[in-house]
Amino acid sequence: MKYKFNRKTKFEFQNLRVISTIFIGLLCFSCNEESNALKNTESDLIKKINAVQEQVMAQGNMTEVEEQALLSLCSIVSHDDGLATYTTDNSMILKDVEIAPVYHGCEELSRAETRECFNNKISTFIKREFNLNVSNDLNLSELKLVEAFFIINENGNLTGMKVRDSEVTVQAEILRVLRKMPVMKPATHNGASVSVLCSIIVKYGNNIAVDVVYIPERPD
Repeated sequence: MKYKFNRKTKFEFQNLRVISTIFIGLLCFSCNEESNALKNTESDLIKKINAVQEQVMAQGNMTEVEEQALLSLCSIVSHDDGLATYTTDNSMILKDVEIAPVYHGCEELSRAETRECFNNKISTFIKREFNLNVSNDLNLSELKLVEAFFIINENGNLTGMKVRDSEVTVQAEILRVLRKMPVMKPATHNGASVSVLCSIIVKYGNNIAVDVVYIPERPD
């Protein structure tokens, strides 16, 4: 369903033009900070973004789906913590750490119970905070699965998030929820606080389920 091109729509459309311009400007800035190889890649990306902007200008209106996709994309790229690449070895993988991060309410448990409590708390938090309207709007006939990764650092803060292939609106929503995760007591290994890489599988459709899983290696 397309909007009628009335006065209100013109105002909203102008706002979207501003968002697009800011978005492109941010990417242009990042280009200046990267290596020559990355500059070439990002230059290609900017060309594609410019093409999208030209298409929006040419058609003169946007559907609700198109508008939400654009806003979701801006939300993703405006935060560095949602663009993780995991190119360093500074974090252990969750399955290898002696004591998992301690979520509030999981204190003074055995190692096995702490890990199980951690899994349950993460799953419960994401299912509670995830906006089901995002997945409902996709009108999926069956549940879809997406992998998400994040780091709980040696201070217990969640950072380094990455969501693998999914609809842009779902990716933005998962990142929004992960950013709300509370600070935890960090994982420990050999008596010291360590940073750990965690993985979850989010199943979404007309409802949502979350599984905390252990990955054999770091994601690409």
